[in-house]
Amino acid sequence: MRSVTYKLPSIHCRHCVHTINMEISEIEGVRSVEADLDTLSATISFEAPATEEKIIEALKAIGYPPELT
Repeated sequence: MRSVTYKLPSIHCRHCVHTINMEISEIEGVRSVEADLDTLSATISFEAPATEEKIIEALKAIGYPPELT
């Protein structure tokens, strides 16, 4: 299993956190999602068939594109 933290600067309320948690957790292979309003980030643990590319595309699709470094 792999765990990645994404910086999500467009998070601005608890509804954002809830949306991210619910939508990303529906991706097959995602084991946990912990979006955080204080750090404007989300830590996602996943395994195949989930990939970083699928997660990033899903975040973009729901309006929370990750800040890539």
